[in-house]
Amino acid sequence: MYLQSLKLLNFRNYQNIIINFSPKINIFYGLNGSGKTNLVESIYYLGLTKSFRNNNDLNLIKKNSNYAKIYGQISDDFVNDYMIYFDNSGKKIKIDNETIQKLSDYVGRIKIVLFHPNDLKFVKDSPTIRRKVLNISISQVDKDYLFYLNKYNKVLKQRNMYLKKISKYESLDIQYLDIITKQMIELGYHIYDIRKKYVNDISSDLTSMYANIMGNNSLKLKYVSYFDNHTKDELLTMYQEHYSRDFMFKQTSSGVHKDDFLFLLDDEVLKEWGSEGQQKNAVIAYKLAEIMNIKKVFNKQPILILDDLFSELDNQKINNILTLLDDNTQTFITTTEIENIPEKIKKNAKIFKVNQGILKEEKYG
Repeated sequence: MYLQSLKLLNFRNYQNIIINFSPKINIFYGLNGSGKTNLVESIYYLGLTKSFRNNNDLNLIKKNSNYAKIYGQISDDFVNDYMIYFDNSGKKIKIDNETIQKLSDYVGRIKIVLFHPNDLKFVKDSPTIRRKVLNISISQVDKDYLFYLNKYNKVLKQRNMYLKKISKYESLDIQYLDIITKQMIELGYHIYDIRKKYVNDISSDLTSMYANIMGNNSLKLKYVSYFDNHTKDELLTMYQEHYSRDFMFKQTSSGVHKDDFLFLLDDEVLKEWGSEGQQKNAVIAYKLAEIMNIKKVFNKQPILILDDLFSELDNQKINNILTLLDDNTQTFITTTEIENIPEKIKKNAKIFKVNQGILKEEKYG
């Protein structure tokens, strides 16, 4: 799988641009603020319908414009045209000019794995960040997951809104709360099962990738869930015991929306005692394992984005990443210093100099 071409209209600092890519390595280089990350952000958005650095789509629209469009031509078993349009009324998604109504029918069509400097921190970041990483990873390999997750979040929001509008515990409608809690448990169980399977599937590749990078130590993933080792009936009883607490704090205090996954290095929790270098290598191993899992499930390589990693990692770590990849992996690299990229990478790359939203293709050497 690879992105043949990209067209942007009013996206970030790009008013109207068309780019044709190499199916192997593509490098964008230029000063900070020139628009390098905007390009890979648009590719990520085309695949996942969201940005990796901004939660508000309207911030992605070029100043003094009312809308933005992203077009991409993806070569897979066939060549397909993808389009995302968004403005202040929402977004429209099309594949080969056919409108896609549900995100769960779209996300996962274009497989993308992102390495970003912020990702190097998610080992020690909050569980919210790690859940987000896990959700993105799973949504690309399991179509049902996003469907269940969206439904769960709607029910969770409905339950929290109900808890907020009740003024006295005595006025709680316990029967209604039981009904909505059972819905949340049912959906949560699907999410729990899919997450647990994914973590188990990816763990062996994670262990081998970390060993390839470090040459020693054993890295594993541990999924920590409120649903662990409990039947649905047991969970309902546990939720009922927490009704007064949920009422007091006006929110649902337990559930898969509080789950976490931990990195264990030699059976110790990495975020509590591991060095910064070990944590970065754990993230690299996770991303490589994610790529391996996509390849196993779909027999195809995802598109890989390395955004500004050369400022965070030394050349040895970058070489470790690229050495462990298949030659058929289309890779997008952004950097401020083209000199920092190893010669063997540049030799096989299509190179673009970026200057305030203007691209100029350059020949190597």
